[in-house]
Amino acid sequence: MRSSEGTPTWLLLQLADSAFPAGGFAHSAGLEAAVQLGEVQKRETLARFVDDALWQAGHGALPFVTAGHGAVEAHVKSDASCDAFLTGTVANRASRTQGRAFVATCAEIFDDPAIVSLHAAIRARAHAGHYAPAFGAVTCALGVARVDAQRLFLLQSLRAVVSAGVRLGALGPLEGQRWQRARAPLLERVLQHCAALGAADAAQTAPIAEAFASHHDALYSRLFQS
Repeated sequence: MRSSEGTPTWLLLQLADSAFPAGGFAHSAGLEAAVQLGEVQKRETLARFVDDALWQAGHGALPFVTAGHGAVEAHVKSDASCDAFLTGTVANRASRTQGRAFVATCAEIFDDPAIVSLHAAIRARAHAGHYAPAFGAVTCALGVARVDAQRLFLLQSLRAVVSAGVRLGALGPLEGQRWQRARAPLLERVLQHCAALGAADAAQTAPIAEAFASHHDALYSRLFQS
């Protein structure tokens, strides 16, 4: 059973499963700080934050997924570029934490030589291990077509911020699912607009959200890591 792009469908479903222990739900993409500091208080501002976060994922992270989806050399270069791009301490740390967790999980589950080697290199601190390049490299090693990897990454980016809204009490669980369904056209627009972007094209499109995310460590109480 395969997707239209040639990727094994069962593998895509496993990677997309919210139970897959990749560490994504430990992060709020800055939403927790935005809520506590009063930037997000109503449905309208939350909806804007979610949409901005998705465009930010398309312009600021997806290019590194695309660049990392290839040979080992592609991942190394993409990882270094991502490290230079993420100048904010909180965002940089969160990306490395999630990337290392994702690679470690995949090395244990799939036992693929390329992924195991990547995990060893990251553990040895030969690479920073940022999430987006690692996602590209791992999905490539597993035989996931690039466009399927891009779709999966964007879907998980959307799901993570919506899930954060639910756990922060800003949305109900069923409402969160409706929000995700309603954003399918937006997911497609972001994919079409950003699929061809490379690491050199990466850009920050949500600077206010980034500023709130950078304030995360200063919050009095925190549910998320970032």
